[in-house]
Amino acid sequence: MAKGHRSQIKRERNAQKDTRPSAKLSYARVSVTKACFVLDAIRGKDVETALGILTYNPRYASSIIRKLLESARANAEYLYSQDPTKYPNPEHLYIAECYANKGPTMKRIKPRAQGRAYRIEKRMSHITIVLDAR
Repeated sequence: MAKGHRSQIKRERNAQKDTRPSAKLSYARVSVTKACFVLDAIRGKDVETALGILTYNPRYASSIIRKLLESARANAEYLYSQDPTKYPNPEHLYIAECYANKGPTMKRIKPRAQGRAYRIEKRMSHITIVLDAR
């Protein structure tokens, strides 16, 4: 391997890096299917509208996603305070991307009648929210 090759790869990777404000939650104790119901409701909406939707949504996943969205908004405000020319204004943000990927599954056993045992799968997900300016 040529000298300096690794640093050149890092420079190229950082040049292509996504600079939009975002937040990611790993190992959330909610299944991908249930998280996607809530994420579909807020995708493409502006941040204030999405927070209103999440506040009054009765699903458990909405409380997790609301905290994550507030974190993404705080990240956007921080980035804007550091460099207002490079990052978008936090007042004009909307949810550009939001998705949930499958995480690990915890396997548990539930005792049943006549000595049997059923397996219960407690699923986890990795939730990502990316904001952008309109």
